[in-house]
Amino acid sequence: MVQYKLSYFDVMGLGEPIRFLLSYGGAEFEDVRIGRDEWLKYKPDTPFGQMPILEFDGKVYSQTLPICQYLAKKYNLNGKTDLDDLQINAIANALHDLRKQVALFYRSNDPVEKAKKKEEVLSTTVPFYFKKLEELARSNGGYLHGGQLSYADLFFVAILDSINNACEFDATKDYSNLKSLKEKVLAIPKIKEWINKRPKNDF
Repeated sequence: MVQYKLSYFDVMGLGEPIRFLLSYGGAEFEDVRIGRDEWLKYKPDTPFGQMPILEFDGKVYSQTLPICQYLAKKYNLNGKTDLDDLQINAIANALHDLRKQVALFYRSNDPVEKAKKKEEVLSTTVPFYFKKLEELARSNGGYLHGGQLSYADLFFVAILDSINNACEFDATKDYSNLKSLKEKVLAIPKIKEWINKRPKNDF
């Protein structure tokens, strides 16, 4: 029986961290892909006019980070204390911000503006965030917080393909701890299973 219905565009984007978490938890979920034209008709009926949305038990829930936080609690991917959760949520929020900066240039329709923004993101934004994340992984036993797997780690790896494809290089290549973290997450059997069966998207 399908436990959850996740609706998002036919991209990895902000739906992918939720897909990673549902897969990690072994949940049966319907992965609904909404076309751009279809979305215009669908949008007014969503809680805040945005996707992804997650439906279960007859109710509809929205916004990526709160959904991730709910699933993280359900699947024991939070920290040991409230302060751990504060740190983990802060990291996930920072990752959300990073992905947004990448998306802004990737989706730009103005070639000049796109090239300018891409240069800024590649030369400044990505290195800034990845140096911070590398230090976190280095000082937390190979994870982003607390020396153990948390939803922040899954969130990072879930958005990494989008970042790499948009930037056209492997953003972890100079960051050994982040590269190792990526490999650990992708080796989780249920995550690996999702990766092998998911639709192929660039972003």
